[in-house]
Amino acid sequence: MSLRLSERPERDRPRERLWSVGPAALTGQELLAILLGTGCAGRDALAVAGEVLARVDGSLRRLAGRPSADLARVPGVGRGKAARVVAALELGRRVGTETDPPPERVRGPADVQRFYGTRLRDLAVEEFHVLALGSQSQILGDLLITRGILNSSLVHPREVFRAAIAEAAAGIIVVHNHPSGDPTPSADDRAVTRQLVDAGRLLDLPVYDHVIVGGDGYVSFAEAGLL
Repeated sequence: MSLRLSERPERDRPRERLWSVGPAALTGQELLAILLGTGCAGRDALAVAGEVLARVDGSLRRLAGRPSADLARVPGVGRGKAARVVAALELGRRVGTETDPPPERVRGPADVQRFYGTRLRDLAVEEFHVLALGSQSQILGDLLITRGILNSSLVHPREVFRAAIAEAAAGIIVVHNHPSGDPTPSADDRAVTRQLVDAGRLLDLPVYDHVIVGGDGYVSFAEAGLL
């Protein structure tokens, strides 16, 4: 039977271990226990952290993608502790974004993946973005069009091109994520893309690509010959 935190030597408790050996030496469960701070009746913070991780198969990435309300419902967590964990995960996500600043110019879908990958891959819902580009493929704006399930009724060409025209874009790349982690285009993805490409031709504002981010990968409609 494992010892409760209060029964362990002080040097073996997560917070003290962080100071003595550094955060990189701690397990995910120990780091999460530090964020939680306390447990509940009959269960210490380390045990509660273990249950939280068990519910996401030990994956911090899955934990980051779960709704905060799910985390708050774990016995011993609640809204206050859940808020601390969600805030810490969001800070980590932002650190990752800062290490990948937007490129001066978009030379291909790999640049799009580097720009959006860390921002979109762990989201629990789909986000549809428009990357407005200038005549030299420089980024003029990153425009969020919609959040939620992607289909042709939610992503209307009017909203997409209104935003792009406001940025004086010469062309656009549209980007969205698949929370499942699989970037394979769906039938709705293909339908939305056809609508946007056709509208872009009429407006003389071309759609250069549609990039779907999923997990650590992506699918480019241009690379796949789907435009």
